[in-house]
Amino acid sequence: MIQGILLAAGYGRRFDPSGHSNKLLATLPDGRSVAWHAARALCTVLPGSIAVIRPGHEALAADLRDAGCRVLESTDAEAGMGSALAHAVGDSAGADGWLVTLADMPWLPVDTIRAVAAAIDRPERIAAAACDGQRGHPVAFGAAHGAALATLHGDSGARELLRTHPVHLIEAGDDGVLRDVDLPEHLQHAR
Repeated sequence: MIQGILLAAGYGRRFDPSGHSNKLLATLPDGRSVAWHAARALCTVLPGSIAVIRPGHEALAADLRDAGCRVLESTDAEAGMGSALAHAVGDSAGADGWLVTLADMPWLPVDTIRAVAAAIDRPERIAAAACDGQRGHPVAFGAAHGAALATLHGDSGARELLRTHPVHLIEAGDDGVLRDVDLPEHLQHAR
């Protein structure tokens, strides 16, 4: 079984430097939050996906649970994306692999998530979505990478693994695999 992981523990400082507004709770035109959309797409393909958040974010946790995620509060996540990912991988050590996406990417196509998960057909495989040859999200790792993922720390995420191993790209034909919400004006670009 491939375990879905949604990283939702970032600070979003570019979205709101004051820290008062959480970009993941910003709403899209349908009234649902950015995080809810990202989580719902992931859980449609991989029910029971893990969403990693920092402690004390009850509204975010409620949105993620409503979308179908199991929420993992992690003090480690305060150190960055790599630490959050390591905590989730450690929490699901028996998985056949992990599909990782970001909670600030609400436009990921469900079919692309499904295709990237299906590409993990052997333990050493790494696969990622792409648009016009540019690697995006989600990214999936076979079980052979579990030990390396579980020891990540800081904010670099799995960049080193992606740099040093072949990555099987799945062409999505959709720029939703590249688009995230970093600034308030990105919300206006919703489809």
